[in-house]
Amino acid sequence: MTKRWLWGMATAMLLAAAPAGRPAIAQEAEPAPLAAPAEADGPADASAPDATAAPAATAGRITAALSVYDEQKPIIDGVAAKLATLSDRVARFADDDAGLVETRIELEALARQVLSAGVAFRPRLQEINARLEQIGAPPGEGLPPEPEITSRERADLLRQKAEINALIGVAETLSVQINRLIEEIGTLRRDLFARTLSKRYDIGSALNAATLDDLRIEILALQRTVTAWLSFVVAFKLQSVLFATLLALAAAAVLSFGGRRVFGSMMEAVAGASPSYLSRLSVAFWSTLMPSITLLVFLSATWYLCDTFNILRIDIGQMLSSLFQVIAIVFFVNRLARAALGPDRPNWRLVPVDTLSARRLYWLAWLTAVTTGADFVLNRVNQVMGSPLSLTIAKSLVATVIVGILLILIGLVRPAQDDGRPRRLHWINWIFLALGVGTMAAALLGYIGFARFVSQQIVVTGAIASTMYIGFLSAGAISGEGAFVRTALGEALRRRFKLEEVALDQLGLAASIATYILVVCVGVPLVLLQWGFQWGDITTWAHRLATNITIGTVSFSLVGIVTGIVVFFVGYFVTRGFQGWLDGSVLSRGKVDAGLRNSIRTAVGYAGIAIAALVGISAAGIDLSNLALVAGALSLGIGFGLQNVVSNFVSGLILLAERPFKAGDWIVAGAVTGTVKRISVRATEIETFQRQTVILPNSELINAAVGNWTHKNKLGRIEIKVGVAYGTDPRKVHALLLDIAKSHPTVLKNPEPFVFFANFGESSLDFEIRLFLADITSGLTVQNDIRFAIVEAFEREGIEIPFPQRDLNLKGANINLVATPADAAPRPAPPPPAGAATAEVVALPVTPRRGRRKRQDPDDGDEVL
Repeated sequence: MTKRWLWGMATAMLLAAAPAGRPAIAQEAEPAPLAAPAEADGPADASAPDATAAPAATAGRITAALSVYDEQKPIIDGVAAKLATLSDRVARFADDDAGLVETRIELEALARQVLSAGVAFRPRLQEINARLEQIGAPPGEGLPPEPEITSRERADLLRQKAEINALIGVAETLSVQINRLIEEIGTLRRDLFARTLSKRYDIGSALNAATLDDLRIEILALQRTVTAWLSFVVAFKLQSVLFATLLALAAAAVLSFGGRRVFGSMMEAVAGASPSYLSRLSVAFWSTLMPSITLLVFLSATWYLCDTFNILRIDIGQMLSSLFQVIAIVFFVNRLARAALGPDRPNWRLVPVDTLSARRLYWLAWLTAVTTGADFVLNRVNQVMGSPLSLTIAKSLVATVIVGILLILIGLVRPAQDDGRPRRLHWINWIFLALGVGTMAAALLGYIGFARFVSQQIVVTGAIASTMYIGFLSAGAISGEGAFVRTALGEALRRRFKLEEVALDQLGLAASIATYILVVCVGVPLVLLQWGFQWGDITTWAHRLATNITIGTVSFSLVGIVTGIVVFFVGYFVTRGFQGWLDGSVLSRGKVDAGLRNSIRTAVGYAGIAIAALVGISAAGIDLSNLALVAGALSLGIGFGLQNVVSNFVSGLILLAERPFKAGDWIVAGAVTGTVKRISVRATEIETFQRQTVILPNSELINAAVGNWTHKNKLGRIEIKVGVAYGTDPRKVHALLLDIAKSHPTVLKNPEPFVFFANFGESSLDFEIRLFLADITSGLTVQNDIRFAIVEAFEREGIEIPFPQRDLNLKGANINLVATPADAAPRPAPPPPAGAATAEVVALPVTPRRGRRKRQDPDDGDEVL
C-alpha cells in the first residue's frame, strides 16, 4: 500500500503542476494500469509501478499530447482563415479562367493540410480509447469505490477525447467547404467556357464605316506606343537589348550545334536517295522538332532576358509574348508540312500524293497557320490597346472566314492517280470541307468565339496531333525486328559496344516504348492546353495520377512504384558490381578454389537480389505485412503444385552450401557424364564431352548417387587391358608392360604402376595395366600413348595379339575337306556310294586379321575408365 500511495501522490502532483492554459491537454496523463483495489489489511501489490517510473511515463505522454494538439490547432485555424480569403477570390475571378485554376490549386493544398491534420490525431485517439478500455467503466452501486487517481484520469481522458473530436469536427467541416468550393470553381469554368463559345455577336454593327475609323485610330495608337518604346530602348537600353539578343543567339546556337552533332544523320534528307519508311519517319520527326525547339529557345530566352533587364513595358511585353508564340507555332507548322508533304523531295514524302498536290497542300497549310496566328496577335493587341468591340469582331470575322476558305481549298485538293486523273474525294477531304463550311457559317452567324476556337484548334492541335502521329509511327517502326539495327544509332551502338543483333533488337524495343511514353507525356498536355485547360489542371491530374490511384479498396502510387523499380535496379547493379569486385579483387588474390569462388559469388548474388527486392518493395510503399495473404496462398500452391520447384530450390541451396561438386568438376550423374559449368538454385548446367549442355534439376543430384572424378583433386587411376596369344611368355609380357607404363612421363611414380595378370581368356592371356595420373582429365591422351607403345613393343618382340578363335569338331562318315583356293572354282566331289551318309566341309579363303576388344573410355563421352 505504501508504494501505491507514493505513486498516486506523485502522479497527482505532476498533474497539478501541469500548465493551466490547456487543461484538457495537461490532463492527458496516462499512468500505468492500476491493480485491483486490495483489502486494507492485505499484502502490498508487488506488481504496481514504483514511484519514479510512473511519473516519468506520465510526463512523456503529457508532452506527446501537447505537441500533437499544439501542432495541429494552428494549422486548422490557418486553413479556416485562408479558406475565407479564397472564397472571396472565387467571387472576384468568376470571369478569369486562369485565376480560378490558381485558386483551385490553393484549395487542393488546403484540403491536403486538413486531411493530414485529421490523420495526425488518430494515434492519440487510439491511445485514449485503449486506456479507457483498460480503466473500465466506473463501479456501480454497491461495489467498492475506485481510487481517486483512476476517476480523475478517466475524466481527463474523456475531456481530452471530446476536445480532439471537436477539433476533428472542425477539420471535417472545413474539408466539406473546400470540396464544395472546388466544385463551384469547376462549374464556373465550364460556364465560362460555354459562354465564350456560345456567345453571339451582332455582325451588322461591326461591319460599317465607323469600324474603319476605329481601325485607323488603333493603328496610329499602336504606332505611337511602339515608337515611344523603341525610342526609350535606343536611348537607355540598347546595350541590354544587344546583350540579351546575343545570349539568346548563343543558347540557340549551342542547341542547334548539339542537335546537329547528335541527330544530324536523322535530320538530313539526301537528294536522290531511296530511304526506307523508318528513315523517312526519322527525318520528318527530327527535322521538324529540332529546328522548332531551337527557335523556341531563342524566342523564349530573348523575352525572358528582356523582361529581366527591364526592357519591356507591360503592354509591349504582352504583345511581344503573343507575337513570339505565333512565330514559333507558324514555323513549327511550316517545318511539319514540309517534312510530311516533301514538296521538293518526293523520295522523302510521307503522304502518298503527287508533287503538285503536295505543293498546294503545303502552301495552304502554311497560309492557314499564318492567318490564325495573325488573328491571335491582333486579338491580343486589341486587348492591350482597349480597342472597341466592333473592331475586334470585324477582325475576327475576316480572319475566320479566310481560314474557312483555306480549309475548303484543302478539302478540294485531289491527288492524281497513277494514270494522271484526279482521285475521288476521300473521307479526309470531306472532313476538311465540313470544317471549312462550319467555320465560315459560325462566323457569319455571329458565333465569333466558336469560329476562332475551331480555327485555332485546326492549326495548333492539328500540328501537335500530326507530330504525335509521326512519333507513334516512328516508335512502331523502331520496334520491328531488325529495324533498330539498321538505324544510325543502332550502327553506332554496335561499333561502340560490340553488341549483337538480339541485344540491339531489345534496345530497339526499349527505345520504342520510351518514344511512346515521351510522345504521350509531351503531346497530351499541349493538346489539353489548347482545349481550354490550364497548367494547374494538368499538374493536379499528374499529381493525383502519380501519388494516389485507387482501385476498389486498393491504393497505390505510380511514383512509389517507379521509385521501387529504380531502387531495385540500383540494388541489382550494385550487387553485380560487388560480385565482380569480390571475385576479381578479393577471392582471386586469396587463391580461393574456383568452385568455392563460384559458390560464394552465386550466394552473394541471390542475397543481394533478395535484399534489393525487399528494399524496392518497401520503397514502392507496399506494406510487407500485407503480403501475408499472398504468402499463405503461395504456401498452399507449394503444397499442391510447386513441390518440385521448391525441392529443386532447396536442393540448390544444399549444393551451394555442402559443395559435393563445384563448377569445373567432372561428374557422373546417372546416364550423364560431363563437366559442371554452372550451379544455380534450380538446376545445374553440365556440359558433356560431346559439347552437349544438359540442364539437370538439383533434386536429382541430391536424391541420387553422383560420381565426382575431381572432388578433392584431379588424381585418378586408369586401366588399359590387353591380351596376348597363348604360348607367349607371360612374365616377359608383364615386364614389358610394366616398363612401358613406368616410362610415360605423366604416370605417377607413387603410387607406382601395376600390371595385373587378369585372366586366361578364351583366345588370349589377359593383362591389365593400372596406373595413376595427377590429372585424370588427361587420361585419353595417356591411354593413346600407352597403346601406341604396346603395339610398337609387341611388334618388336614378336608378340601376337590374337583374335577370337573356335575349334569345330564334326562327326560322320565320308567327310571330305575341300580347300578351295581364292582364284579357283570349286570342283564337284565324287558321288558317294549308294546309301552312305555324306558330309562336305568347304574351307573358304579367309584373310587372317587381328582383333582387339573395345575399351570404354570416359574422355570421349562414350567410354568409362
